[in-house]
Amino acid sequence: MDESTRLHRRGDKVPVSGIYTCTCDEEHRFTGTGVLGHTFPPVPKGCSGVGWHLSAPAHAECSP
Repeated sequence: MDESTRLHRRGDKVPVSGIYTCTCDEEHRFTGTGVLGHTFPPVPKGCSGVGWHLSAPAHAECSP
């Protein structure tokens, strides 16, 4: 599965440092630069999204 289409949910480990966008398409972002291995936060309060998708990796060599 392509990392940019993989769904990450609250509590999952961050597999690639970068910028993650909420699945609601309202531009909620979780910036995870340099946090490889940390966990994903919940989506913002009142948001209809269910998780996060990678929108831009922190390093070009990690690009999907």
